[in-house]
Formats: sequence, structure tokens, C-alpha cells
Amino acid sequence: MSTTPTTGAAVSTASEQEALRKAIASGTRPPRASAFAACRAFAWRGILKIKHVPEQLMDATITPVLFTLMFTYMFGGAIAGSTKDYLQFILPGIVVQSVLFTTVYSGVALNTDMTRGVVDRFRSLPLWRPAPLVGAVAGDSIRAFSAGAVVVVLGLILGFRPDGGVLGVLGAILVVLVFAFALAWVFTTLGLVMRSPSAVMNTGFMALFPLIFLSNIFVAPETLPAALEAFVDVNPITHLVTATRGLMDGNADGGDIALVLGEAALLTAIFIPLTSRYYRKAG
Repeated sequence: MSTTPTTGAAVSTASEQEALRKAIASGTRPPRASAFAACRAFAWRGILKIKHVPEQLMDATITPVLFTLMFTYMFGGAIAGSTKDYLQFILPGIVVQSVLFTTVYSGVALNTDMTRGVVDRFRSLPLWRPAPLVGAVAGDSIRAFSAGAVVVVLGLILGFRPDGGVLGVLGAILVVLVFAFALAWVFTTLGLVMRSPSAVMNTGFMALFPLIFLSNIFVAPETLPAALEAFVDVNPITHLVTATRGLMDGNADGGDIALVLGEAALLTAIFIPLTSRYYRKAG
């Protein structure tokens, strides 16, 4: 048995549909965001995370202070004869170490967004597809810069005197940030492959620790056994520390800087496509 809808009900339904249409399309459609605007928005999203959860900055503020104080005053006398001389040697390396450790969190943050389904929402938006990736890594550069700045300021308080002056220090931090931006793409790839944020963090630090500690951050390579010295000499972290140390000391070699920038470009060329590929397939 069927019933025929009344005229009043039909009019009411049509009226409701018209009101709904006007509410949804009350004005002209805004233009699609440019690639730069989308990346900027996601970079700002990363900064807002720090604003709302300031504990995230502990690894970029407290940890670098602990490393600087611990290595300077525990090993300075034994390695360099005085903490003052050792501070001049080690501080550029601590800047590199502190900044590179923060790159692991690029992968952790991306994995967190993936496991919570946030990335699926981003994919539904009419924007440049890589924007969430590029913007997030760019936003993490704020954390990296904070780590480097904290070490430099603490070093100046403790007696570090860079012969390269302000320009040398700024140039050194810039080179480290460029390399850190490239290295972050390694960990974003890892963040899309691993199943949980904790797995990304553990794997990332396990990969970084040998490269950090088997470098010229803490001791001169020529003081090491021959086999270990050979590894240290080809370690990209060693090349980065050498360039950073040279810029801060005011005797930077253009070849050292070019080598670091070339290695950063190679990492970027390899891992940005890998990250983009896994990002498209993930979910």
C-alpha cells in the first residue's frame, strides 16, 4: 500500500533544500591556495603544536645544555688539558649534534599523523599534495634553530669566543640547518614505513648515534685507531662538523662547505621522492 505525499510536505522539503543550498554556497568560492601558502599553513601548524605543548621544546633546549655542560666539564681536562680549550673545539660539534637530533621528530610527527588518520583529512583538501610534508619539515626547522641557538648562547656564557664573529656563527648555523633539512627527509621516509611513533624514534636515534659519536665532534680523528679514523673521515657528520668549525673559527674552506651542501642535495634528491611515493601509497 502506498501513499502520495501532500503538497504542503513537498513545498516544505523544497524550501528546506533551498535554504540548505544557500547556507552552503552563501558566497563566491575562494581561490585554491597556492603551493607556498599551503606549505606556510602547515609550517605554522607545526609551530602551533609547540605553542600548545611547549614540552616538545625540551629536546631542543634542555638536552643541548646538558650535553654541552657534561662533555665540556667531564672530558675537557682529560682531552684538551683545560675546559676552556676544549670548549673552543667541541662547541661547533655540539651545535651539529643538537640540531641533527631534532630531525628525528620530523618522522615521529608524520607517523603520529598517519596513525591518527590526520593525513587522510589532508588528502581530502584541495591543495598541493606535498604541502603537508614540505610544510611540516619547514616548521621543524624552528625547533632545529632553537637547539643551535641555545648551544651558541650557552657557549658564549661559558667563554666560547668564535674568531669568525657573528657572520661566521650565522653562516655555520645556516649550513647546519640546510643539512638538517635534508636529513629530516630520511626520517619522514622512515616515519611512513614504521608502524608506530616510538618505533620511528628508536630506529632514528639508533641510526644517528653511531654517526654522531664516530665523528670528529669530540676528538680529532688522527688520535683514533687507523680503521676507526678511516670511517670517521668518510662520515658525512664529520664533514658537517669540519665546515661548521671552520666557519666559526673564521678559516672555513670552500671545499668543505661545498661537500656538505652536495651531500645535503644528494639526501634531498633521494629521500624526497621516496617520502612522496610512500605518502601516496600509505593509508
